Amino acid sequence: MIFDSHAHYDDEAFDGDREELLGSLQAAGIGKAVNVGSSLETTRRTVELIRKYPFLYGAAGVHPSETGELDEENFSYLEEALKEPKMAAVGEIGLDYHWPDPERSVQKQWFRRQLRLAAGTGMPVIVHSREAAKDTLDILKEEGGPAFRAVIHCFSYGVEMAREYLDMGYYLGIGGVITFSNAKKLVEVVKYMPLEQMLLETDCPYLAPVPHRGKRNSSLNLPHVVKAVAQLKGVSEEQVEQVTFENACRFYRISR
Repeated sequence: MIFDSHAHYDDEAFDGDREELLGSLQAAGIGKAVNVGSSLETTRRTVELIRKYPFLYGAAGVHPSETGELDEENFSYLEEALKEPKMAAVGEIGLDYHWPDPERSVQKQWFRRQLRLAAGTGMPVIVHSREAAKDTLDILKEEGGPAFRAVIHCFSYGVEMAREYLDMGYYLGIGGVITFSNAKKLVEVVKYMPLEQMLLETDCPYLAPVPHRGKRNSSLNLPHVVKAVAQLKGVSEEQVEQVTFENACRFYRISR
């Protein structure tokens, strides 16, 4: 069985067949999945999904690109959402410098606030970091470093940055990008890192693996990621599935 540690089944890309697709996952070998909020609205939709599907768990958070919507009043919604019985993490949160807005100061402010929210609840954090390697690492260290249970979602940096996070006990999220021909840095990271600190993820509907690159992604495509990881690590696909499933259960504190 495979654990998809990061999905967005609330996305409008699934509006046409969401129920049918989610109903097919377990028979296809997807044992559990975490649906991850990226705004106040998607967190609300995540709550609805995890109430409906027994194998789905949730994360509540505001993506750095959406932090412009936050203020003290609506931030309290995240605190309430995290009280849901099947909420398993704070996320996705972090920094994204690919686009100019919101301003970096705004992103940093709410990254820190959401990290402190996680610290207060004892929940793990799902960290988004794009073109913001140093600032992400610095803030995580300043706010607690190894005290957090954290996964760096869709890890995109090199071995040196991977070592920093792995040494703090963090996990790295590995998905469809590992199958891309231009993913040389990530290939080296996967070879270097312990399998025991890897979480498999889709980030669906985005980042579908080869041979489905450019199409809508779903958890059904994770066997392609499993195969790529197994080849790079020199282990069986069954071992990759088993170890990463146990990793995700441990990280999210979800019973097998």
